[in-house]
Amino acid sequence: MDYKIGDKVVYPNHDVGVVEQISYGVLNGRTERYFMIRIVSSGLRVMVPQSNAMTVGLRSVIRSTESTKVLGFLEKGKLNSHHDWKHRFKENSERMRTGALSFREKKMLERAKYLLVSEMATSRNTTAENAEATVVKSLAKAKLQFPIMTEKFE
Repeated sequence: MDYKIGDKVVYPNHDVGVVEQISYGVLNGRTERYFMIRIVSSGLRVMVPQSNAMTVGLRSVIRSTESTKVLGFLEKGKLNSHHDWKHRFKENSERMRTGALSFREKKMLERAKYLLVSEMATSRNTTAENAEATVVKSLAKAKLQFPIMTEKFE
């Protein structure tokens, strides 16, 4: 994982960030390279040692072509993974349709939606509103929709 200043990266569960600085320091008696990342939405600054970048899940923002694949996956509305995931997906889809998600489930869904829309907007160099509309259209093709959310994207 070799990033340079200005690269857009995803720091899991925090959002899209920008590598603002690369520095060196000593960690456990050896010289270590550090990435200083500013999270775009919050201004939070995170320093990640290069040797720990993969462990924390730091990665580049998906490319526009990859975002098209994500939208295609949403349009199909099907999972091709383990049976337990299929069962949970079906169960949670039914809860969303009936409005029976718990408070914590709603918050988790809102956060997942926010992170998806944020990365999609960055990848496609568009606004969060446009990215959200694109995601909603893809879900509609699979006859799925997000429940009404309380969080707005800015």
